[in-house]
Amino acid sequence: MQATLAAALAEIAGGAVRVLGAGRTDAGVHAEGQVVAAAFETRLEAATLLRALNAHLPRDVAVVDCALAHDGFDPRREAKSKLYRYAVWNAPVASPLRRRRFHHVPWPVDVAAMKEAAAHLVGRHDFASFQAAGSGVTDTVRTLTRVELAGASGGELVFSLEGDGFLRHMVRNVVGTLLEIGGARRPPGSLRALLAARDRKQAGPTAPARGLTLVRVDY
Repeated sequence: MQATLAAALAEIAGGAVRVLGAGRTDAGVHAEGQVVAAAFETRLEAATLLRALNAHLPRDVAVVDCALAHDGFDPRREAKSKLYRYAVWNAPVASPLRRRRFHHVPWPVDVAAMKEAAAHLVGRHDFASFQAAGSGVTDTVRTLTRVELAGASGGELVFSLEGDGFLRHMVRNVVGTLLEIGGARRPPGSLRALLAARDRKQAGPTAPARGLTLVRVDY
């Protein structure tokens, strides 16, 4: 997405434009509220620039708003919080209409157990157990203000995670672990020990990228 947007801006600006995003998303992850900053000279008003950008972008990328930011605005460093959503289709048969945006889990899950476990993740914790192996980040302490689950077994399940920052694959690793709890493969209370272990090998699998969406970035 970043390269696609940079190419569209280059067409409008008449030269290369450096684009900075609020965060990187893995291949297959969706974004409804990604924030991007770019510095270039233009006589276009924000509303006109918005229309021009969308005219140059492919059908699977759209800019929903444009605004003038202060000099040196950094969408990643200045972000106060981010909200992610992870969607699961929980039914014996896969849903073709949900294939691109949902992770299919065919076995029944215990929603109450997953909600109980999710409560242990709210607050300020060391999330090293949920960081992708090989990541170069040394400070793995983050604050989650919301870890919620909506829906019922046998249908759509939506995990919502909001916090001041996220480690690489953190949301997908959290969801993978919660789904193990929902499938009775580990008890809800085990998340306390898992956080203390700071060991990625003890957490659950990484849920597929297609179920994840960056919903909003707040400043």
